Amino acid sequence: MQSQLRRSTVLNQKQNEEEEIYQKGGLVLNNSTREVTVDGEVIKLTGMEYEILRLLIKNRGRTFTSDEIYERVWNEDSCGSSNVVSVHIRHIREKIEINPKKPQYIQVVWGVGYRMEK
Repeated sequence: MQSQLRRSTVLNQKQNEEEEIYQKGGLVLNNSTREVTVDGEVIKLTGMEYEILRLLIKNRGRTFTSDEIYERVWNEDSCGSSNVVSVHIRHIREKIEINPKKPQYIQVVWGVGYRMEK
């Protein structure tokens, strides 16, 4: 009986996580449809861009190093992959920001990494 309850709880948690909608200002990420909109306009992201954005919006206020982002999104060790992450962040900004040079969603914490403000 305990194992059935445990399985049911894990299944419900996964379903709730998949159905979650994250919002930051005009940016909306719908995890169940994997759709991202900015001010009502659908934004096309690659799979990796979506996963990076999902990680940051789900953990608003937390700063992630480039290595942490790489390890969580690619599920492998980062071996000097900070440039890969910064290129993906730049592409995300070009798609979701009004002015990518003055981002309002994804912030740089100099010398540390990236975060999305609460």
